[in-house]
Amino acid sequence: MNIASILGEMRLEGDLSGWHLTHTRTELEPDLEIIRFHLEAERDLPPPSLRLFWEVPQLDMQTRWMPGGLYHRNLPPDWGAGTSSQLASNMPMMTFLNLKGQNRLTFAFSEAKRFVKLSAGVREESNRIVCELSLFTIPEAPIRSYDAELRIDTRSIFYADAIRAVSEWYAAFPDYTPSPAPEGAFEPIYSSWYSYHQNLFDHELEAECTQAKEFGMKGIIVDDGWQTEDNNRGYAWCGDWEISRKRFPDMRAHVARVHALGMKYIVWYSVPFAGTKSKIYQRFKGKFLYEIPRLQTAVLDPRFPEIREYLIHTYETAIREWDLDGFKLDFIDCFRFDGEDPAVAENYAGRDLKSLPDAVDLLLSETMRRLRALKPEILIEFRQSYIGPAIRKYGNMFRAGDCPADILSNRVRTLDLRLTSGNTAVHSDMLEWNEADTPETAALQLLNVLFSVPQISVRLESIPETHRRMLRFWLDFAIRHRDVLLHGYLKPFHPDLNYPIVSSETAKEKVIAVYNYGQIVKIACEPGKSCFLVNATGRSELYVDLQTAPLSAEFFDTFGRPVPADEVKTGVSKIAIPYSGLMVLKF
Repeated sequence: MNIASILGEMRLEGDLSGWHLTHTRTELEPDLEIIRFHLEAERDLPPPSLRLFWEVPQLDMQTRWMPGGLYHRNLPPDWGAGTSSQLASNMPMMTFLNLKGQNRLTFAFSEAKRFVKLSAGVREESNRIVCELSLFTIPEAPIRSYDAELRIDTRSIFYADAIRAVSEWYAAFPDYTPSPAPEGAFEPIYSSWYSYHQNLFDHELEAECTQAKEFGMKGIIVDDGWQTEDNNRGYAWCGDWEISRKRFPDMRAHVARVHALGMKYIVWYSVPFAGTKSKIYQRFKGKFLYEIPRLQTAVLDPRFPEIREYLIHTYETAIREWDLDGFKLDFIDCFRFDGEDPAVAENYAGRDLKSLPDAVDLLLSETMRRLRALKPEILIEFRQSYIGPAIRKYGNMFRAGDCPADILSNRVRTLDLRLTSGNTAVHSDMLEWNEADTPETAALQLLNVLFSVPQISVRLESIPETHRRMLRFWLDFAIRHRDVLLHGYLKPFHPDLNYPIVSSETAKEKVIAVYNYGQIVKIACEPGKSCFLVNATGRSELYVDLQTAPLSAEFFDTFGRPVPADEVKTGVSKIAIPYSGLMVLKF
């Protein structure tokens, strides 16, 4: 089937026996259109495997952006250009842009639950970008009808605006209405993972919370370890979710003591896991999707109603008994098939849903409905890469994927998430650093995630006083300027260079962070606005192109202490700004 579009002719292939496929086009504005597809059969049938092809000339396209792309911003060849998405992994979209940051082609598919394969790369014989979208390529439950949309955007606009427009488009679908993000989702928080791993004890965490509160942190995420006395990093004991009495003799009293400090309490759960040493492993045997021997766990099949009820009841019980404020719900990307769907051989016996994505959606939707009935402002954290449009229905805190002490990955991951997450709070991966490092170098952990919510995971009683002063200053900066950092108009420049300069702006303030030495930073601000220039380059100088003379200029080191200021004048000049320090201009 041939399909006309603003990109030219597309080709749709697949065995449509028993199916009727129609499509329509809608031009939203010049260079922006929607193609809608409708698939229908007279009875329930396994959906047909479909492939949509198109190609465009490679004109002024030098780099490619996609969710979760991390450092892969290159233009790959068409034979190595594939990626995929599904409910708990990424999202089906790509952007091609030039070195000026202008969008050249952004396309997005509305199917954010089912497995979708995408491919877009350069065909060496023709210097054309060859694109392919594949749907229904893995086992799917029978259906009778199906609707989807393809959004195509070739407007010459800033690439980040094109990506944000896709996020807004997804959010307008009733199936993807985002979960509200309460104020607590945007406040700095302490995490136990890197600082304690599984070696947790209530009195130690309470002592950490006492200190964390003084630094401006408003909550704690208690990670893996609270449910087991085993420290071997496996998941054999997951699934029963019974508190370790050795570690937490009275969990409710412990949570109450943390609440008394004015801090929220969030607890980690590995949602799909039934550890091989848990009681539910035997109870639900035969109701697994597959097993993971190296992790010593099985993965529960949420198509069984008793599985969903068990999980939801577990979280409800934890809130009622311990008065929790939220959950870190982990590993939901493990809800998938490892080979054939085991339900097919059993004719879906015992399962009230045939579709796995629909079952996961129902599990998480019901979880949120029932938890919000108990705590209307419940906090739910999900970890990259389960960060797509469908997941925004359930979570209000999206965290960068694990990258311990890796400032570059944390910066790229958090900025990628900011572009696709709308008003959902974006959190850094937990921050840690070596206690023997300099405070200026340790500060880079915070400065590289400045435009996200920081999660701190160092033992506060162990770091030296200089680190404590640095941490206090930069957390205070993040809190005082939260509006511009987390809700302002964000411009991450040059994704192809891992975002060397990032700015965010409101009507009152502008913050510019510089991460690569040698960049010339252009500063233009309106009268009455303050501009904060953050030096995260590892050097004690920046090249600044000042468009307008400021009324005043102040310089601060990484502890927030004033330092002598260079003369600030219009035009391009090299200005001494302390390593991990700050220049404040007022216009």
